[in-house]
Amino acid sequence: MRVIRDLEAARALLGERSPVESAGEASEKVRQILEQVRSRGDSALLDYSRTIDGVELAQLEVTQEEIAGSRKMVSEELVSALELASERIRTFHVIQKRNLGLEFVEGGLGFLVRPLERVGIYVPGGKASYPSTVLMAAIPASVAGVDEMVMTTPPTPDGTVPAIVLAAAGIAGVARIFKVGGAQAVAAMAYGTESVPRVDKICGPGNIFVTLAKKQVYGTVAIDGLHGPTETVILADDSANPVFCAADLLAQAEHDEMASAILITTSPRLADQVREEIERQLVEIERQAIARQSLERNGAIIVVPDIDEAIDLVNLCAPEHLCLTMKDARSYLGRIRHAGGIFVESPEALGDYSAGPSHVMPTGRTARFSSPLSVLDFLKVSTLVDLDEEALKALGPAAASIARAEGLTAHARSVERRLEDLEHGGSANDL
Repeated sequence: MRVIRDLEAARALLGERSPVESAGEASEKVRQILEQVRSRGDSALLDYSRTIDGVELAQLEVTQEEIAGSRKMVSEELVSALELASERIRTFHVIQKRNLGLEFVEGGLGFLVRPLERVGIYVPGGKASYPSTVLMAAIPASVAGVDEMVMTTPPTPDGTVPAIVLAAAGIAGVARIFKVGGAQAVAAMAYGTESVPRVDKICGPGNIFVTLAKKQVYGTVAIDGLHGPTETVILADDSANPVFCAADLLAQAEHDEMASAILITTSPRLADQVREEIERQLVEIERQAIARQSLERNGAIIVVPDIDEAIDLVNLCAPEHLCLTMKDARSYLGRIRHAGGIFVESPEALGDYSAGPSHVMPTGRTARFSSPLSVLDFLKVSTLVDLDEEALKALGPAAASIARAEGLTAHARSVERRLEDLEHGGSANDL
């Protein structure tokens, strides 16, 4: 794992990460998949299951019996863990919703807040099963009051969905589940097919094809964001435990070869200790090859002269996860401008599963302008204008004047007719 001591080199590394871009060949392939699903529906989905997933499916939808039976195929210990995580996630988002304070009406103006009707949740598969993603996406939607949740996830080689993923879906209250992955799943939820209903918003992380597909269907449906490879930055001083730092970096690196695990520290001694500790711990994990490749490609230990430079680097890279492992860590929270989730002396892995906030977070420096998945993602606002005659008299002339300046005389007359009627003793609502 490389050690960087030059600030300019560090800035170049951390500032180069950007949201997923439409990379030529992959983008064109995604466009073709979207068009095929849009025009051929289920037939295209079944064909892609055969050619991409290598699975011959008799039907796309998981039956209710399969969902109900999945719980019996999962150990009681794991079911209890999922239920504990579910309770924590639900409690956090119930409190969040309660404290939003969005809906109001005052002086004839206000907001009316309504949940989305139907949302689609994409749950990755392939290299691993992710029941945690089911909980982290579906429960905030449920708390928001979404009427129906539709989930898509790639089938396994035997044409099924892992029992633990189905069990999590049952706990989270997902209504319908489809054995579809990749760009074709995004297309199905965006456009609708004979089996898969069209949704209002698509949420959840995925590979490059899923992300490019979300980018291309945006506008037809809403999306939660463009999620690239996962990333963690640890900000540490000489008080940090090198064993814990190495463990947290490896926890990030084992996700994927493209994952990014970075330590920024003011301590050269800690940098050397963590580098050595990573080598010791690597041999203990099952996904050693993936973690090693991730650390070699995208990992780094950056040594900086002081905490001010360290915080500047954090704000430059706007990481998905930021772990503060330092003396008086909470005193620095006010200086952190950009981060998806901030973990103060707490393992980021806890946030992945059972802390409470959703682990679906902005990546690729998009934390500069976007936020983790939450209740807000599943609510929309309608503004309310309910003004009386006195307000019409006070505001109408200005509105008519601006309308005429823009050459929109019908707009002006719409207001002026009501004002004229009021002058003659009528009501603004008579016309």
